[in-house]
Amino acid sequence: MAKATKMTMDELLAAEESVKRLTAGDTVDGIVMSVKKHEILVDLGANGVGMVPRREAAFARNLEVGQEVSASVIDAEMDDGTVLLSMRKAVKDKGWDEITAKAEAGEIVEVTPFDANRGGLLVEYEGIRGFLPVSQLSAEHYPRVSSADKDEILQRLNSLVGKGLKVRVLDAQKKENKLIFSEKEAVKDVLAARFAEMKVGDVVKGLVTGVVDFGVFVNVDGIEGLIHISEISWERVNNPADYVKVGDTIEAKIIAIDKERLSLSMKQLKEDPWLSEVEGLKAGSKVEGTVTRITPFGAFVQISPAVEALVHVSELGEGNDVDPEKVFTLNERKEFRVIDVDREGRKISLSIA
Repeated sequence: MAKATKMTMDELLAAEESVKRLTAGDTVDGIVMSVKKHEILVDLGANGVGMVPRREAAFARNLEVGQEVSASVIDAEMDDGTVLLSMRKAVKDKGWDEITAKAEAGEIVEVTPFDANRGGLLVEYEGIRGFLPVSQLSAEHYPRVSSADKDEILQRLNSLVGKGLKVRVLDAQKKENKLIFSEKEAVKDVLAARFAEMKVGDVVKGLVTGVVDFGVFVNVDGIEGLIHISEISWERVNNPADYVKVGDTIEAKIIAIDKERLSLSMKQLKEDPWLSEVEGLKAGSKVEGTVTRITPFGAFVQISPAVEALVHVSELGEGNDVDPEKVFTLNERKEFRVIDVDREGRKISLSIA
């Protein structure tokens, strides 16, 4: 029978010193021994056994016996001799390290929003909760609606919950637990290349993403475009929603390009009816028209579907102190005399016949 090897006191002390004493805040690796309803036990080798309460076990539902895990030390030695651990903190620490590296490298990552409020989307990445503000959404997802319609903004944001979005880390501060993402930053390089290929005069297709009082927002292959109300139709437009709605695919002409947005026109893809409707008009011609607006400086008269002319106050009598409201009645139809046709400036001047 082999003799038991006896260790000298020096050897025992050396062995003890080779095992690092754990302190709160340390990160340790171990093997899952058991997964119970309220706790997970972890074999820490020479450091004994660690216990992870369920509330501190991130992703505990997926843990299996024999699995390698990392955890943070909360209490190095409890009354029963076990080490109190938190996997949640370890996951967060590791997550912040990953996020910091991604931010410094400017890498694009994917996040999936789990909730929304009127300010933006709540997301989680590497176990850390973060925020994607509305202002940092791409043109494809930015909820362009009337500023007064907060319910619609929230509804549009809620439609993005559960969908994967490509983003970059905009701001990451571990001490303040602040993590902000930007979708705009993730697509800016691609969009810059697309911008470089576009030029004024191009005809493009786009998806209507917002209809507001002053015009229509359009997503053109990820680039935001605006059709101002004056560029929707050759006729007078009072409400852009009468012409398009969110989700429509439309064609438009690029009339200007700036750093972040295209200026588009729908009406310039159609023949200008004004030119054909003023054909034959000249100074001295007699026309009939309907008074559509009365202002202190005169009255506007609709003489054809696309042509509106002005009777200036100076044409109503001697001096400019004549009150147009005493001369005209709104919606009345009268005969007028043409005194000037400015085809280049698209202006018709009238006088009372």
